[in-house]
Amino acid sequence: MEKHTEQELIRRESLKKIQDLGINPYPAEEYNITTTSVELKKNFLTTKGSDQKIKIAGRIMSRRIMGKASFIEIKDFAGRVQVYVSRDEICPKEDKTMYNDVFKKYLDIGDIIGVEGEVFKTKVGEISVRAKQIKILSKSIRPLPVVKVDSDGTTHDDFKNTELRYRQRSLDLIVNDEAWLVFEKRTQIFNNIRSQLNKKGYMEVETPILQPIAGGAAAKPFITHHNKLDIPLYLRIANELYLKRLIIGGKEGVFEFAKDFRNEGMDKTHNPEFTMLEFYVAYKDYNWMMGFVEKLLEETANNVCGKTEVYYGKNKINYKGPYKRIAFFEAIKEETGDDISKLEIKELFKYCKSKNIETNKSMGRGKLFDAVFGEFCEKKLIQPTYIIDYPMEMSPLTKKHRKKNGLTERFELFINGKEIANAYSEQNDPIEQRKSFEDQMRLSKKGDDEAMIIDKRFLSALEYGMPPTSGIGIGMDRLTMLLTNKTTIQ
Repeated sequence: MEKHTEQELIRRESLKKIQDLGINPYPAEEYNITTTSVELKKNFLTTKGSDQKIKIAGRIMSRRIMGKASFIEIKDFAGRVQVYVSRDEICPKEDKTMYNDVFKKYLDIGDIIGVEGEVFKTKVGEISVRAKQIKILSKSIRPLPVVKVDSDGTTHDDFKNTELRYRQRSLDLIVNDEAWLVFEKRTQIFNNIRSQLNKKGYMEVETPILQPIAGGAAAKPFITHHNKLDIPLYLRIANELYLKRLIIGGKEGVFEFAKDFRNEGMDKTHNPEFTMLEFYVAYKDYNWMMGFVEKLLEETANNVCGKTEVYYGKNKINYKGPYKRIAFFEAIKEETGDDISKLEIKELFKYCKSKNIETNKSMGRGKLFDAVFGEFCEKKLIQPTYIIDYPMEMSPLTKKHRKKNGLTERFELFINGKEIANAYSEQNDPIEQRKSFEDQMRLSKKGDDEAMIIDKRFLSALEYGMPPTSGIGIGMDRLTMLLTNKTTIQ
């Protein structure tokens, strides 16, 4: 049997009392609001106090009961407004039940009500609503946390615990007004980037989430089962190979804001379910993409934050291009003094051991290089920085560098010590692509559960010919963290 707290039991009793009075606390009919808390205040000032008859709705956030008159504060979509409730105004006839019983006794903080009335200014100058009619729209049977402050200034029940807020997101949004700001800014970030890509004429598309092969990235997938076909399917780890098929099909540029899923660890910057923007443009290379991304992020920061310099913690990040560019092995040498580019796999294992870097026998040369970079370089890259020209072993979907043997035309963008984007001059040689997939399969047999699987359908499409193409994936959740100054990806 479900157990209830004392406060929950009191609210359920209030619910029953309201119903016993013949009032439906969860009415189905439409409630036509005519304004919001913000609009009514703005209009009152604009019209210099002329009477406004309005109809609003919102959640009761505080109340002060004072005999025949009371004040409540309600929160709606736009903000908060004070409502003055007089017994004789909402109960003009002899029957005062609506005020004496329903309003004073059975309505609680958290209840959602509709208010019809007039806008006025109180003696202390606060623009408020004088209620003429109150309608219960939804009775709350679970109490909201109400902040209490001790005489020494200590607060209680302010619902600021991060883990609790993420587990109870609805409650967080009700009681913490600033929580909505992150949602709103995230929407602005997406809309701004989408607008810039649309202006270039690139097409927004959708690709499959359930895939027969977990391709397009090196990651451990979530596996499910299709009952009718009796086959395993994978939640996508990336949409790259599907988007490149559309470039093969003849589109200049395509993009997708995609939900991806990787069956890996969780921390402040990693989540098993996350949102990636991937876009691909024909007849471009990774040099073009670096310039394009600088303009994309600069405009986004400007439009969303009103400036190109945005604080993340104590660091002031400057999104105005051009961004610094450092070659992968040069970055490692800069931090360690060592050139590890020519080390073979046995030597790399010894090198990692000498630097106390954790390894396992399934790791290939590429993962060992990545481990060294992660240990010594990543956290130092505070301002937007392109790490370019990665080794071939780390980049199975990338074209070989046109001038530098053993390297590829790939870059990753790092900001505040974290990877934000990953981009290539895409591999369009089907024979070389097949060899790279086969190298990945050998790593898989050694126990690397993140190695790529050969995607024969993609290879078949590639054999028809793909134009020179540049593609990128941008971690939208991490970008949102940076532009909203939030320390966790959740």
